[in-house]
Amino acid sequence: MSSELRALLEAGGAPPEHLDRLVLYGEAVLETNRQFNLTGAKTATEFAPHILDSLTIAAQIQHSLVDIGSGGGLPAIPLAILTGIPTTLIESTVKKARFLEGMLTELGLTGKVVAERAEAAGHDPRLREQFATGTARAVSSAPTVVELLLPLIAVGGVAVLQRGTMDERERHALSDAALMLGGQVESETMLEGERRVIVVRKTAPTATRFPRRPGIPEKRPLCW
Repeated sequence: MSSELRALLEAGGAPPEHLDRLVLYGEAVLETNRQFNLTGAKTATEFAPHILDSLTIAAQIQHSLVDIGSGGGLPAIPLAILTGIPTTLIESTVKKARFLEGMLTELGLTGKVVAERAEAAGHDPRLREQFATGTARAVSSAPTVVELLLPLIAVGGVAVLQRGTMDERERHALSDAALMLGGQVESETMLEGERRVIVVRKTAPTATRFPRRPGIPEKRPLCW
């Protein structure tokens, strides 16, 4: 499996100096996935594109990173490997959180895992408005993501959203929700197909009432 994964990552343009750790990470995810669900990808061919997609936002990652709903570690672990930036992964499922802790140790990465919901983490004074960059991948709607991310990001920092297809309703809701949360949509960059990267800049402190209590941001997205 390692040779196949390495070849796929090389062909996809992964930096040679980081290949060993990216392959080690990918192998660990696929092996652990046989025990409990970390990702829908079951093979090297299926998982390699997810690692490569995570790396596409490396240029936007600065100083410190928080990732919510980390699951199997995408995009945070590949980004931490590539950038060396201290990374905090927020993952409420205990099994997944333990896997992520093991990955940080095994890969020699600087960071920590917070085993709680993002709604709770956003009100923790040790985490609130402490990070230069925030990410989330495959987590709910765009307005929900910014409600969970922006409370964790310091003024001047950015939330980097990797999204697929977006209609105008979701785009407008994202823009309005960002303003409510002390942010502003700064850019939207199209990648292949319908993939896109949206950068939301934190311009003012987030009101203390956000994020709302657990489950509400997803059930009732802001401005939707």
